[in-house]
Amino acid sequence: MIEFELWMLLVFPLFFVMGWLAARIDIKQLLSESSALPRSYFEGLNFLLNEEQDKAIEAFIEVVKVDPQTIELHFALGSLFRRRGEVDRAIRMHLNLVERTDLEENKRQQAIFELAQDYLKAGILDRAEALLLKLKATQYAKAALDLLLDLYQKEKDWLKAIDITHRLSLISNQPYNQQSANFYCELAAAEITQNKIDAARAHLEQALAANPHAVRATIMSGDLDNAEENYTQAIATWQHIEQQNPQYLPLVAERLLHAYEQINRTEEGIAKLQQYLKLYPSLDLVNVLFAIILQRDGAEPAYTLVRDELQRNPTLLGLDKLLEARLLEAPAEHRADIEMVKKLVHQRTRSLAMYRCVNCGFKARQFYWHCPACYGWETYSPRRSEENGLTV
Repeated sequence: MIEFELWMLLVFPLFFVMGWLAARIDIKQLLSESSALPRSYFEGLNFLLNEEQDKAIEAFIEVVKVDPQTIELHFALGSLFRRRGEVDRAIRMHLNLVERTDLEENKRQQAIFELAQDYLKAGILDRAEALLLKLKATQYAKAALDLLLDLYQKEKDWLKAIDITHRLSLISNQPYNQQSANFYCELAAAEITQNKIDAARAHLEQALAANPHAVRATIMSGDLDNAEENYTQAIATWQHIEQQNPQYLPLVAERLLHAYEQINRTEEGIAKLQQYLKLYPSLDLVNVLFAIILQRDGAEPAYTLVRDELQRNPTLLGLDKLLEARLLEAPAEHRADIEMVKKLVHQRTRSLAMYRCVNCGFKARQFYWHCPACYGWETYSPRRSEENGLTV
């Protein structure tokens, strides 16, 4: 049985009185704070609840005019203006914060970051860049560098973009080798257009130093060898792709075969592509081999090639190629039927023969290193949609 002492009877009423006083104090403080807020603030909240955003914005603007200390409301309104496309109003709102002398340093940094985004949205890129660079030693350093990286890519200022990837790697402990390698490849491409081959090769070496698996740099290096009619070196360069990522070999299949033809080693080139096809099945490899075998040996060997590959890797794209091969040697009385079937299959395979960005799903008939939709680097698989199991 629990024993009560006399002092316990005095403690319980004391606790009750203390709780009642605390509640009274909280209520008084809440009422005091509420009465200190301008009426426009509550009108703005009411408009928001009724989904009348325009009226809410105007009401909150009145609050800012009456009480300039409403810092968070400044930020909220500025961001809302930017999202609505009213960039001029967002700039004025955030610029007002940046210019205030009584603003805490962390709030000033936030205002600078928001103002930089306003300038980016407005296309005033030089001012945006200047503000973002001021944030390199602040809590917004990573976010500012991300925006700078996007900015420099849009401006095609690849050297500055490379510098930003180095900074991002240091502060985030994440690799940006793939992006850096592609930026070096962009520099090399620009040098090639000006016929500065030595400078282009130097950038391609930098790309491979940044990312030894940069297939794009290897392909471009082989292209330079090929352009200089150094076909043996071009073949050796392109064959290195097998060590980097063999899935990209179909992208250079035609170039490889052409280089072999230029040095009168066509049979060796065909054998090499057949070896690749056996190890790394690909519809693009089939197409290249089909064309050369049809030209050299006729329809029957070309048909046999496609049939054997279709049995090994059944796809609609392969069936379309098989029907094309069969049509070449079909008797005249059967051609109409085969053509009809081929036409139906071909219509179905048009969407399957696309390259597809794994990041955003954008489809294209040609391969891209830089997605034109989401601007991701190396987001396209070198295999066709059907080969990747993407049939939509």
